[in-house]
Amino acid sequence: MADIFTRMGNLDRRIIFILIALAVIIPILTDLIIPNIVGAEPSRDLFEFVDALPPGSNVILSFDYDPSTMPELQPMAEAVVRHLFLKDHRIIGMALWPQGAALGQDAMSSLSDSLGKEQYLDWVNLGYKTGGGVMIVRLGTSMRAIFPTDRDNVPWSEIPMLQGINSLDDIQLVISLSAGDPGIIAWVMMAGDRYDIPIGGGCTAVSAPQLYTYLQTEQMVGLLGGLKGAADYETLVGIENGEAIRGMSPQSVAHIAIMLFIIIGNIAYFTQKRKGGAR
Repeated sequence: MADIFTRMGNLDRRIIFILIALAVIIPILTDLIIPNIVGAEPSRDLFEFVDALPPGSNVILSFDYDPSTMPELQPMAEAVVRHLFLKDHRIIGMALWPQGAALGQDAMSSLSDSLGKEQYLDWVNLGYKTGGGVMIVRLGTSMRAIFPTDRDNVPWSEIPMLQGINSLDDIQLVISLSAGDPGIIAWVMMAGDRYDIPIGGGCTAVSAPQLYTYLQTEQMVGLLGGLKGAADYETLVGIENGEAIRGMSPQSVAHIAIMLFIIIGNIAYFTQKRKGGAR
């Protein structure tokens, strides 16, 4: 048995690369779905907060990412949009990143028709505006001054769902789907702390650890971290075999394969070390 582990520890790295590739490819080709279990996680906290809002609440959904992070954040965006529509909340879409406005438009428009929602009555896309945190502070005074028209140049005064909305004081929740700066942290500091508005967010997996502090200090109501967070939200909303849930299967299998190689490598190392000591 010791000799087997020793040989495996000396396995050609090219074989390891091939096995990891197969661990990713096979679940995709076989359409493997691994059940996603959602525990007491920040993703559930965000879901429950949205679920508890009164119907007709005004929610800013800020698409603060670009196509490079779509695999993690676009499924997240679609799941959040679906939940907001199902709860009859009104979505005010915007973006702190130039390409985020187009990605947000895709997410909202693709779901609005199937769920019986109408643009300008149930949702609007204000588009991209530069300025980051400074712009967010100005939203606390007058949203209309920052966005006199929406992304399609429709004047604020001609958009029915925006009538009666003047500043961040009229917003019940802000959700930022963020790939970096400006993003969640800017919303927390400039909107949450200044105007006492609940802030939720979604981010790439690599960014999630630095945002846990804001959850512990209750400066955020919930957080979706990476593809797992997106899969959690799809599960909670009731999306069967969603894009994030399907994406978790090859990721999970690859992680299991990596952990097995780590275990085998450690066993081989200590076996060889014991043999060397015996000599």
